[in-house]
This record gives sequence, C-alpha cells and structure tokens, in this order.
Amino acid sequence: MSDTCVAIVPLFSGLTYADQLEVARYATPIRRQRGEQIYRAGEAAATLLVVHTGRVKLSHIAPSGQEQLLRVLEPGEFIGEAAYVTGQRPNHTATALTDVQLCSFKHSDLGSLVRAFPDIAMRMLHAVTTRLSETERLLAEISTADVQARIAGYLLDLPGQWVQDDGEAVVKVELPLPKNAIAALLGTSAETLSRRLAGFVEAGLITMRGRHVTVLDPAGLELLVGS
Repeated sequence: MSDTCVAIVPLFSGLTYADQLEVARYATPIRRQRGEQIYRAGEAAATLLVVHTGRVKLSHIAPSGQEQLLRVLEPGEFIGEAAYVTGQRPNHTATALTDVQLCSFKHSDLGSLVRAFPDIAMRMLHAVTTRLSETERLLAEISTADVQARIAGYLLDLPGQWVQDDGEAVVKVELPLPKNAIAALLGTSAETLSRRLAGFVEAGLITMRGRHVTVLDPAGLELLVGS
C-alpha cells in the first residue's frame, strides 16, 4: 500500500518512481474504522498522514461546544505538515468519515526525506501557507457565530417527509426561499450558507438538487446543533 499511497500525493508527485519507492520505505500503514478518531486537538501528533482510501473529517470544537466542520480529506490529501514546520499542536480533531487507510510518516523521518529531496520541503511550505490561511479564515468565521449550527437547525426544522432510499430511512425537505433570503434569515451571507451546505454534502449529511434537500443523517445534523 505504501508505494501507491506515495504515488497519489501531490507532495511527492515531483519525484521519480524510484525516489517514490525510497520515500515509501518510511511510510507506516494505518487503518481506522468509520467514526474512529485519528487524533484530537492539542495532541502531540508528530506524524504526517496521507489518506490512501476513504475520507477523513477535520473539525473544531467552538467555545459553545458546537462541532464545526473545517475540511474533508479525500484520497491523496494529507495533514500534519503544519505541525512539522511550525512545531505547533493541531487545533482540530481528525475523524474517519468512512473506513480509511492512511500512510503515516514520522516527523523525525521527514527531516531525512527533506534533506534527500529538497523539492518536498518547498511543496510542504506551500501547503502549510495555504492551509494555515484557510484555517485562520474558517476559525475567524466560527468565532463570530455558530453559523453551522444555525443552518443545521434550520434544515431540521423544515417540514419533511420520511422515505426509504436504498433501504435507508431519509428525510426529504425543500428550501422554501432562495439561498440569499435564507442566509439573511440566519444572519449570515449567501456565500457562507452555500459553503456550509457543501460541507454537509461532503460530510455525507445531506444531498442537494436545487432547492430539494435529502437529509441522510438527521442525527449528525442534530449533533451540530448541540443540546
């Protein structure tokens, strides 16, 4: 698994196949089941993790106790490079959205890889800069209001119809207003509303087709709303 894991990661895409095989020697395969935490905010996570198969959710717990979705990692994406470059502990929690397979690289080994392949360091610094900028923007938005919780609550409060979809019970609802009107009602922007709804889709909580929304995981939305 390690060699194929390395091959799909943009961080290592500039290397030759022989060099990728060398990098793969440092990789440790990890498996996690759906819903299992990979690491928690504040933990000393001294590894770079690459998603090989499945999806991983990165989330942040706001001061109010609400869980805020930050990102969903797909195969080929990675996390942990910021901790390697800055030495800071993660301010988010990583959880397996599905059964996942990951490749883990110890930070102590990354030093050897960076010295052997300087191009990795440049790609890593670019990734850190991009990620930190995006995370700071998201956390700033989270600190101003629990927008995600309000949107989740709004969807749950809409009149809906329980139906069977491939043997699973789901709820069909329809947005009664345009997105800009709903955003105004919830005290946010249409851009933020669209981004949060897209995050719900990525997290497997809902699907959308125009104004028609299928709530796949009502319990998951209720968790975002909180008690």
